[in-house]
Amino acid sequence: MKLHFKEKNFLIALAAISMLFQGCSSDDDDYERGNWVRRSVFDGVPRSNAVSFTIDGLGYMGTGYDGDDYMNDFWAYHIEGDYWEQVADFPGTPRSAASAFALDGIGYVGTGYDGDNELSDFYSYNPGSNSWSPIADFGGGNRIAAVAFGINSHGYMGTGNDGDNDKKDFYKYDPVSDEWSELVGFGGEKRRYATSFTIDDYVYMGTGVSNGLYKEDFWQFDPATETWTQLTDLDEEDDYYLTRSNAVSFSIDGMGYLSSGYNGGAMTSTWEYDPLTDEWEEITDLEATVRQDAVSFSTGSKAFVLMGRSGSLYLDDIYELHPQEEYDDED
Repeated sequence: MKLHFKEKNFLIALAAISMLFQGCSSDDDDYERGNWVRRSVFDGVPRSNAVSFTIDGLGYMGTGYDGDDYMNDFWAYHIEGDYWEQVADFPGTPRSAASAFALDGIGYVGTGYDGDNELSDFYSYNPGSNSWSPIADFGGGNRIAAVAFGINSHGYMGTGNDGDNDKKDFYKYDPVSDEWSELVGFGGEKRRYATSFTIDDYVYMGTGVSNGLYKEDFWQFDPATETWTQLTDLDEEDDYYLTRSNAVSFSIDGMGYLSSGYNGGAMTSTWEYDPLTDEWEEITDLEATVRQDAVSFSTGSKAFVLMGRSGSLYLDDIYELHPQEEYDDED
């Protein structure tokens, strides 16, 4: 069939429009979401396996191991001012792989390893007076590499290793009575070096390792009923590369994030979790040295990943994640 001149022009225009849309689609596919921005380097000694918590816009970090010595110094990071300030030293034995949480304006730090022994002692930190006080020892005994979080005016802590065995037990801390009580109902596997984050009224916990196996189960904890619900496994999709240990996690604006860690080697991969769909999406890798044993700060609207180690290299850098921004390699 012979085409008239106008018909030819019309088909050429359609082809051009089609190519334009295809080009836009390609650009969208190339769009890399998530941008990391380096912030003020830590003033103290580089370290791994420290603890951290956030209170009133300040990130607190301390203890840890620098490759030679166990630490007990403590520091505050002024998130808005982007600077560091040393605060009162942690009063317990210098240690690494301890656990920490914040609760109603007070920080809590305890357990860990001092180079010879696994520990069970615990202390509270009052930012207003810049002072520490001993509290009841952890109810589960000696423990390293455990998960801890504060929510609904109580602290919770569990999993980890007691020096001989990996654990799956959980305990609840009441700051009014200064007592720990054991909880029941967690159906997950034993593990150490897992991680957790909080979104609204729920806590999400997963990852970790036990007997050389990286844990794939992922859980939601409801503090109102103190019950656990199993969610989609971390290896559910063929293109998921979430399983790891020694990672950090945090929340920003109602979404969860998992970054860094170890699985056959130190990692920088970062994933975003949507609690409404129970699905993960990979975003821009941490734009820094691969690392494990890092810590994080989160205010709920801002979050940072810092410290850790890459092999025998101990780190003192800090990066802020902007998850909705496009990747920019110039900042």
